[in-house]
Amino acid sequence: MSSDQLQGCAELNSISHETKSLKPLVSLEAEIPEALYIGMKDFIGSNPNWDQYQVMSSALANFLFQNGCNDRAVTERYLNDLFTRCEA
Repeated sequence: MSSDQLQGCAELNSISHETKSLKPLVSLEAEIPEALYIGMKDFIGSNPNWDQYQVMSSALANFLFQNGCNDRAVTERYLNDLFTRCEA
């Protein structure tokens, strides 16, 4: 998927969510190595307060923050996930 397609998806989703006054969301489809999928599945199985969307969002925020992203929302997500205790 090109960056133009990603931007188009973000704009469409943002417009539809603005009318509902929700945070904009973008759907993402990605192929990942089987080992990562199994690890994610095992983690979610042993941590019922997490789901696949939270895990992927947390991992992406972690990656972006650690690689120099200065966006406030990314930093907040990273820090919230870092200091939130798992209640399994």
